[in-house]
Amino acid sequence: MAAFSQSFSSVQALNQKTHISIPCNSAYVGNLRVTQHFLIADNSSGCMVSNHVDPCKRGQSLIMATWSVEGASQDVELPSSIELEPITSEKQFDRVIAEAQDLEESVIILWMASWCRKCVYLKPKLEKLATEYYPRIQFYCINVNSVPQRLVNRAAVTKMPTIQLWKGGQKQDEVIGGHKAWLVVNDIREMIENEP
Repeated sequence: MAAFSQSFSSVQALNQKTHISIPCNSAYVGNLRVTQHFLIADNSSGCMVSNHVDPCKRGQSLIMATWSVEGASQDVELPSSIELEPITSEKQFDRVIAEAQDLEESVIILWMASWCRKCVYLKPKLEKLATEYYPRIQFYCINVNSVPQRLVNRAAVTKMPTIQLWKGGQKQDEVIGGHKAWLVVNDIREMIENEP
């Protein structure tokens, strides 16, 4: 968000006909450079952010995340899902949280177990959700049977699946995934959109 704020501050005023695209985040997928842009434009009735319609006051700017791909001579489809990176130790967990804190970014962690059917069913849904927030938010998974119990206790995980949002070195919020996967995904999306 800081990069967007800096870029946005360089745009002093928007009139009713203005459309500005600001590059925000870049990543490389193979030899392709994928860039996320924010589109700022006139708004007369409402605004749409990350494919969710939110009411806005008349005259506010429309901000929409879009993507561009450079380095390909033909149309390239972006991945439909991003595999959740596994965290397999307490040391790795601490490093992931510390790096996110240094970058002032959030991370989503799926606490799961291989014996949990709801966890196994939810994981691919989260991998699809991860594409909506990449690269701003990284998604990870932890198999509670593969890490020390003290890490599970430290994160206060008591049920499977548990999906937590971490920011600033602290757990900010969580969703317990005991109901249908699409409802859990909606709860996670809401948790991300309302992050502090």
